[in-house]
This record gives sequence, C-alpha cells and structure tokens, in this order.
Amino acid sequence: MSFFDTLQTQTAQQRQALFAVPVIREALAGEASLASYVAFLTQAYHHVRHTVPLMMACGARLPARLEWLRGAVCEYIDEEYGHEQWILNDIKACGGDWEAVRDGRPAPPIELMVAYLYDLIARGNPVGLFGMVNVLEGTSIALATQAAGTLQSTLALPATAFSYLSSHGALDQGHMATYQQLMDRLDDAGDQQAVINAAQMVYRLYTEMFQGLPRTTRHEVHHALA
Repeated sequence: MSFFDTLQTQTAQQRQALFAVPVIREALAGEASLASYVAFLTQAYHHVRHTVPLMMACGARLPARLEWLRGAVCEYIDEEYGHEQWILNDIKACGGDWEAVRDGRPAPPIELMVAYLYDLIARGNPVGLFGMVNVLEGTSIALATQAAGTLQSTLALPATAFSYLSSHGALDQGHMATYQQLMDRLDDAGDQQAVINAAQMVYRLYTEMFQGLPRTTRHEVHHALA
C-alpha cells in the first residue's frame, strides 16, 4: 500500500467524524444558513492567512535530503498567496463585517490548530505540516464541489460571495493529485508518522470548529428568504 493510501486509512475515523457534523451535512445538502456560511468563512480566514507563513517556516526547516519537497513547498506558496483576501471579499459580498473578521480572533479550535502547526514545525518534524494539507484541501474539495453552488441558490447570494470555495474546487483537486505523488515519495517512517499524527490532530480540531458553527433548520432558511 502506498503511503498516501495508508494516510487515508489511518485518518478514516477522524474524517468520518468530521463529515458527520450536522452543519457539514446541512452545507452539503444546501441547507446551511447565511450565519453558518459567514461563520465558516470567518474561521477559514483565520487559518488560511497562516498557510503561506506556515509553508515558509516548513520549507526553511526541511533537511537537505528533502530538497525535492522544499521545491514543492515553494510552488505551493506561490499558488496559495493572497487567498485570505478572497475570503474577506466573500464575507463582504455576504453583507458581513469583513474588517471585524480581519481584526478579530479565531475560535479556540482554529487558534489551537494554528499554534499546534507552528510548534510542530519549530520543535517537531516540519514534514508533519503536510498532514494539514491532507485535511484542509480534501475537505475544501468536498465543500466546494458539493456545497457552493447549492448554497448560492438557497441563500440567494451572488457568485462573488463564493470565490474562495468555488476557486478551490478545481484548484484543490489538482493540488491533491500532486500531493498524492509527493506523499508517495516519502520513504522515511518518521516523516510518514509525523504526517499521520498531524492529520489526525487537525481533523480533530477542524471538527471542533465546525461543531461550534451556528445552525439553522431548513424551515428557518426558507422562512428567512421568503
């Protein structure tokens, strides 16, 4: 079994727990409320704005034996730079207070997730950061391809309110194909375990974030739009 497949097997329980969260099921069914969507974007901003700094820190800490992975990190940085601004634009298009989001603090699970990842790079194995990539990009693919269009129709929002999700559908599918190739090149057991451990932790904290989002029933969504 390739390491990428092993990673999916070792994180299956955590992934199932994430997609069992009611608000995610509602989003995939196009039944999430505007408050839920804006709350999701708010938390997304507070971790996406750290993607490039985390990748830069990771690249600086990688050993010479993983120079091929450092090159991939550089490419990833170029592709991810500025995506947090897309999220702020989406919040503005939803009628939300994007400045308050920009100047605010994340919910505890996201604050802990970001802190954990910086600490992992600084004191642990920097390769573990790729566990985060497995979780966040895999999740965004599911939400982008299944939820964005349906939510746009249900919530009667303009396409400009979904630039982050919509762009990450096709973009992250390409990323995941590349990611699979990169993970299958990892041949050190310590590196592999670091990725698995980080993915499990990020799944746990990401799940807690979704559990804390506000929810609205289908009836309330349609009543609000009527």
